Amino acid sequence: MLTIPSNLTRLFEALLAKQDIPVNQRPSYHKWLRYYLDFCQKYSLEPAERHHFSGFDEKLRTKDQSESQRQQARQAIAVYYQGVVGHPVAHLKNQAEAMAQAKSTIQFSHLNPIDAINPSQLSVKEVKKTLPNLYPSNGQTVAANSDRSAAPTPYGENPQNGSADSGGLKLTGANWIWVYDNLNSAIKVRHYSPKTLQAYKFWTQKFQAFNKSKDARLLTMEDVKGFLSFLAVDKRVAASTQNQAFNALLFLFNHVLEKEFGKVEGVVRAKRRAYIPVVLSRKEVNRVIGHLDYPCSLTAKLLYGCGLRLFECLKLRVQDLNFDMKVITIHDGKGQKDRTLPMPGALLPELQAQVTRVVQQHQKDLSAGYAGTFLPTALGDKYKNAAKELVWQWLFPAKMLTLVPDTTEYRRYHLHETHVQKAIKQAVRKSQIPKRASAHTFRHSFASHLLQANYDIRTIQELLGHSDLKTTMIYTHTVQSVTIKQAKSPLDFVSE
Repeated sequence: MLTIPSNLTRLFEALLAKQDIPVNQRPSYHKWLRYYLDFCQKYSLEPAERHHFSGFDEKLRTKDQSESQRQQARQAIAVYYQGVVGHPVAHLKNQAEAMAQAKSTIQFSHLNPIDAINPSQLSVKEVKKTLPNLYPSNGQTVAANSDRSAAPTPYGENPQNGSADSGGLKLTGANWIWVYDNLNSAIKVRHYSPKTLQAYKFWTQKFQAFNKSKDARLLTMEDVKGFLSFLAVDKRVAASTQNQAFNALLFLFNHVLEKEFGKVEGVVRAKRRAYIPVVLSRKEVNRVIGHLDYPCSLTAKLLYGCGLRLFECLKLRVQDLNFDMKVITIHDGKGQKDRTLPMPGALLPELQAQVTRVVQQHQKDLSAGYAGTFLPTALGDKYKNAAKELVWQWLFPAKMLTLVPDTTEYRRYHLHETHVQKAIKQAVRKSQIPKRASAHTFRHSFASHLLQANYDIRTIQELLGHSDLKTTMIYTHTVQSVTIKQAKSPLDFVSE
């Protein structure tokens, strides 16, 4: 969430006082201002343009905010417009009239005039200097006189109205809110992981900034080529980074903009180099784990003992451990694939003790009246009590409960991956191991040590969950080769 500078906060507080806003209500007004500025920054909008508030107001409605809360938000932003930005605020009698004109301006009701601000207070220029990311340069339009009579979409932009050659489409500073909303829907309907959404959204924002928020309907393959070349030449990104950006733009064009994504020719491609993963020896693994405290120590043992990805380990639930068969089941791994792994015998007592801790914590949570854990997809809607059942509890629960804003319920999430990553990084530093090791290094070490023990490469592929054997073959470069290089006829084997 965006942090508002203290000088802007003081100015806004003084404006609220002039409006005779009750002291006990002012924190809510500060909250709405923070939410609005964060909304504008997220979608690369200019807060000084009043018509952007229609999108914010609709966003509040979709979040099930009450009419009184939305009215309070309108008054808070009106104070911001009048006192800080300096836009005149009209006075309308009802909400219907305000929404009718939301396409071109923001209207608010029941506001008293705000006196002129002293020169000693923060000026608009100073506000823009303090918050440079919130104030992109004003956009130029293809045609100055665009049709504003068309019915607006919930966010003030209608992607289906108008055409690229009829006017009204901005070359810079256009509204991209509908792009991000459609991107979010397209990702979720295909059941892609949240990390995929995060990555694709990141590259969409970079692509938007590179093209100075040109209207998405005006984007062409030339814009794509220029952006990919910019990444390779100016930013000198790795080949994998450029490929990720390429995949994000391919998805954006095909499933969001619904445009044909032609051949990408004449693009400077980042040079791909052979990557050899970092691998720890067995002694080094023990040294790192020895510097870890619970629960990160048990997490690292599972990463190395089963070759898990970090998110696969942290998403384990109680039902995924089969102590009778000594099997661990991985659900919804990378690529939404499931697989089973042998449970390390050395970890059997620790895993049983961990399940006991989870049972005790779960009983305390139920006694405190918490709403349960987080369930995948819409499982909680189908099975109302599943979130409170023991089998769905995380194997590594978080220490603190998480407040769900939409329902005001408290639920327990799993241990956050950053906690484990930081702990492992500190443990590597304390171990004084001269290698750039991380949580994923335990997975590389797992595969390399199995290969070193002459395990079949196909078996290792299945344990790792790789779709392609070529991905697993990289570990042949991390261990010494024990194969015979010189070819010999099998007929000569018998005589020896």
